[in-house]
Amino acid sequence: MQRLSCIFWLGLKEMMSLRRDWVMMALLVWSFTLAPIMEATGVASSVNNASIAFADEDNSPLSRALATAFFPPEFQPVVQIEPGSGPAHMDAGRFIFVVAVPPGFEKDLRARRGPEIQVLIDATAMEQAGIGASYITNILNAEIRNFAIGVELVDPPPVNVILRSAFNPNRDTVRFAGIVALIGQIMWLTTILTGAAMIREREHGTIEHLLAMPLAPFDIAMAKIWANAAVVLVAAGLSLTFVMQGTLGITIAGSKLLFLAGTALFLFTATALGVFLATIARSMAQFALMVMLIVLPMLMLSGGETPIEGQPAWLQAGTLFLPSRHYMSASQAIVFKGAGIETVWPEFVWMASLGIALLMTSLMLFRRSVAQMS
Repeated sequence: MQRLSCIFWLGLKEMMSLRRDWVMMALLVWSFTLAPIMEATGVASSVNNASIAFADEDNSPLSRALATAFFPPEFQPVVQIEPGSGPAHMDAGRFIFVVAVPPGFEKDLRARRGPEIQVLIDATAMEQAGIGASYITNILNAEIRNFAIGVELVDPPPVNVILRSAFNPNRDTVRFAGIVALIGQIMWLTTILTGAAMIREREHGTIEHLLAMPLAPFDIAMAKIWANAAVVLVAAGLSLTFVMQGTLGITIAGSKLLFLAGTALFLFTATALGVFLATIARSMAQFALMVMLIVLPMLMLSGGETPIEGQPAWLQAGTLFLPSRHYMSASQAIVFKGAGIETVWPEFVWMASLGIALLMTSLMLFRRSVAQMS
């Protein structure tokens, strides 16, 4: 009981020292507020609110139907412009896309002459331009084909393929990227906070003061683990409620408490990793380099950037020993698919096992470093 009391008060001391570290506090606030928002919405992997104009020289039922085939949130309402004025509007930055329908377009289509539609694209908006060209081509082709089938110019397809997207019907990238960004920030911050706290004690010489007390290396390590994990867990819970659900409008299909329970288990593993890296590193600079060399690949191979199934077979086997993979898999199942404990318990067992292994290794190395200091 006395040992638990020492670990508790040491953890409170760690929280007080973190509160006085304004740089770390600013990093903590940034990582769970603006950083996930910018990561979720800043990189466009789909067309969003793109400006588009139509120069309709045909003014036929088909050309008018083509102009009404573009809807929010991918495109802004279509603006009709004078024929030939598209380049001037694009030079002024008013539109990213301009669709020009030539005169007699429907007549030529009915006569099977193969008419053409011109699409002007402002390629300075690189992401939107590249993806939007494919969007516009597919939309125009679908509308023209439906018209051709209606007037019996072509035969209807023998099979009508209906695509249904599970768990994300609108294929909203913000919904997926927001959770992945939050998980990434949890991984980064937990490892950095714990490792930096360990190295700060060593560089300031306060580790000797702690060792002069009736404390074991286990007590010092566990105090830093629970204190930093608790700080990140509270920050993650607030970010999930006010940033993910409030600002980004992400819906949580499963249990939020189950997600936080998995987060707490992952934080135990990540803090143990932070202690492990801080024990190996000899300075803050070395620790920062080790975080980049170890934590960054862990995030890239977790399944958030690329699916685990798309990785080579030998690499898939190796990712079984990455706690980030199991946390990402469990989090996506809970948040997107509404999975319960009966589905994600194997991932929880993997995280707990890896956390215990990392903690035991960290304590062994920490005791060795303490013995060398004394």
